[in-house]
Amino acid sequence: MRSLRPWALRRKELLDDPAADGAAVLSSLADVAISNRLLGGSRAALAALDRFLRAVPAGRTAVLLDVGAGIGDIPAAAARRARARGLTLRLLGVERHHAAARALAERAIAGIIAEAGALPFRDGAVDFALCSQLLHHFGGAAAEGVVRELDRVARSGVVIADLRRSLLAAAGFFLASWPLRFNAVTRRDGVTSVLRGYRAAELTNLCRAAGVEARVRRHAGFRLTASWRPGGWR
Repeated sequence: MRSLRPWALRRKELLDDPAADGAAVLSSLADVAISNRLLGGSRAALAALDRFLRAVPAGRTAVLLDVGAGIGDIPAAAARRARARGLTLRLLGVERHHAAARALAERAIAGIIAEAGALPFRDGAVDFALCSQLLHHFGGAAAEGVVRELDRVARSGVVIADLRRSLLAAAGFFLASWPLRFNAVTRRDGVTSVLRGYRAAELTNLCRAAGVEARVRRHAGFRLTASWRPGGWR
């Protein structure tokens, strides 16, 4: 399995291409949102984010930045949870695709075109930074750079949610994609994404190499989260 990740990183996915056709990008991201809801992506990301949000007093407003926000399904769900606790989340989403940024605006999320490794924000500009199912698109030093940028821009908490690499998970996604009516590109790219994913120790070591001590947890649906407070977990 270890040898499959370098091979998978060499395969290009639709969402790796910033010049990809906008309609195709939105179709793929819509499938990703369904996968998040039904196959564990949303639950994992929100569970890790909840630990930080519970510490924010009711009546406050906090800024949540989602890097690689897609069509905004996860930050929108986080905002709904926050409202139920009397907390307001102001949502920002970073995307590299203009079509996705426009889709974010339809959910009242400020869409910003930027690269994850060079976020256009000052240090500590947001309260919380989320990066869901994006990190596996990067290898080596580039992935470490994304982790450092998330740590740099967040004041109170960072959550990375990603896929746990497994042949069983890849096969399961492929089989589930048919009754879910995912398009052929999503089916292919989804399998590639799973094979680009991490083992828990790998994600821990990646964060450590980037200079942060993260709490890495496994979640149902072959998901992993890494979470920390800027300056070290406490």
